[in-house]
Amino acid sequence: MKYNTINRNIDYLKSLVSVLPNKPGIYQYFDDTGKIIYIGKAKDLRKRVSQYFSKSHDHRKTSLLVRNIADIKHMVVQSEQDALLLENNLIKKYQPRYNIQLKDDKSFPWICVKNEPFPRVIKTRDLEKDGSKYYGPYTSIYTVRTLLELFKSEYKLRTCNYNLSEENIKNGKYKVCLEYHIGNCLGPCEGLISEQKYNEGIHDINNILKGNVSGVIKHLKDLMKELSNSLNFEEANRIKEKYDSLKRYQSRSTIVSPNITDVDVFSIEEDEKFAFINYLKVIKGAIIQTFTLEIKKVMDETPEELLLSGIVEIRQKIFSNSREILVPIKLDYNLENVVFKIPQKGEKKDLLALSQRNAKYFRMEKEKHAVLKNPNIRLEQLLSTIKTDLQLAEVPIHIECFDNSNLQGTNPVAACVVFKNARPNVKEYRHYNIKTVVGPNDFASMEEVVYRRYKRIIEENKSLPQLIVIDGGKGQLSSAVNALDKLGLRGKISVIGIAKKLEEIYFPGDSVPIYINKNSQTLKVIQQLRDEAHRFGITFHRNKRSKEFISSELISIEGIGEKTMQKLLKEFKSVKTIKEQTLLTLEKIVGKSKAKIVFAHFNK
Repeated sequence: MKYNTINRNIDYLKSLVSVLPNKPGIYQYFDDTGKIIYIGKAKDLRKRVSQYFSKSHDHRKTSLLVRNIADIKHMVVQSEQDALLLENNLIKKYQPRYNIQLKDDKSFPWICVKNEPFPRVIKTRDLEKDGSKYYGPYTSIYTVRTLLELFKSEYKLRTCNYNLSEENIKNGKYKVCLEYHIGNCLGPCEGLISEQKYNEGIHDINNILKGNVSGVIKHLKDLMKELSNSLNFEEANRIKEKYDSLKRYQSRSTIVSPNITDVDVFSIEEDEKFAFINYLKVIKGAIIQTFTLEIKKVMDETPEELLLSGIVEIRQKIFSNSREILVPIKLDYNLENVVFKIPQKGEKKDLLALSQRNAKYFRMEKEKHAVLKNPNIRLEQLLSTIKTDLQLAEVPIHIECFDNSNLQGTNPVAACVVFKNARPNVKEYRHYNIKTVVGPNDFASMEEVVYRRYKRIIEENKSLPQLIVIDGGKGQLSSAVNALDKLGLRGKISVIGIAKKLEEIYFPGDSVPIYINKNSQTLKVIQQLRDEAHRFGITFHRNKRSKEFISSELISIEGIGEKTMQKLLKEFKSVKTIKEQTLLTLEKIVGKSKAKIVFAHFNK
């Protein structure tokens, strides 16, 4: 569906677009109050911006954006990467109405190696530009605590916030505290350990947090061997404890392959309102970091745009400089010193699949939490999906489905089933005997039933459905539309037909059907409606034929009338049971004379 756009300033805006350069850069759209409403990036500014001012757009939100543009400003940059980074930073600064919203991740913890003499290693949720090194964000606080406990126990780091400058230590400004006396600190405040020796541990910690655990383990192993050779067994045992702790930490990391050295992995999962970008950091064959970024959609952005925004945001936050990035889709954009790869097989493809599963599980967990908070949210999502898939004007809270049933033209009947909130409402199901149609004519039968159904609803002043589903193809659908035309309901109720063979969906006036994804919830609801209408109609049809057969056999007995037949069926339920009765039993129900006639008929 196309949306037309009318902008009062279109001539002025087109004059601005005509002088834009064919260079990479960013563009800003302003409304009539001077507020930025959208920021975008482009490899070619003139070509990209001119696309907004075509006569129609595929998405309503794009049409609304263009309608509200009063002015355009731009900035030319050196490269595509500069445009991408500048766009990301400006979006975070101005939060324009029509741009995607990157969810703030201040709630996630980081590990900080402070920029100070005898650095502390601490947990923080605030990133400051103070020269310190930050590692994260970590989605698990347990992981952060485990690492900090490992560093504290093995490297005896200080926890105080003293200014341990060379001058303060030399003047004896501070005294060792309880942490020193219980063996958790090496006493740098009194100069009991040199800064060089202390920083060797910090160097190991930086390597561990970067993922280079194997390098530290090798260093400790060599040092342990050297101390053993020099008969310093006590110190060698202390190093061995560090070695064992790091080996245990390494074993908890996901081992991928020693051939994969330094790779970033990104994948994307979407729902209607959000995109979820999962990130895996792989160094020296192990996944050392994982993180999922949540992005709120605003303008029907493509997966490529969302993924690219997520990559820039995450790499900025974690200070990643990996030159190889694995992605699931082609990104038509260049980042300096970076190669995007879509793996087709092997270990890298497995890595991408793992990232995709993480993004999917994150989305599913979010949906579960939302359902727990609001049990109706799943129903709202389902109805909204049906509305979108079938291009309906209203949310289909009330749906009705019709089906015809006959056997070689005999006993023609029809059924109408009613769904409220995508669930069967059995009390409102209705059967119909076809009255005006002679012979097997499905089209005329459908027109009669639809007309009778909604004529009565109008007369009784009851609510009409938002959607009618017709079990059949173009012919049955056209008949239903004719009935609605006679009642003046055309355009007030949406109506579709579903063909049995290939599950095609037909719309009035359109000879070409659409095919909905077989796994779509929309198709499943339509199929459930169709199957329920078919079941309900077939049951009614069988019962009707059965009653007619029974009635005809009893009435054919000479001397037996309608009242006698009804008495017998009410008492014995079926002709088979009547046949099995004795003369005496029959006499008690219909009297001696009638009983003798019935008994004689079945016992010739």
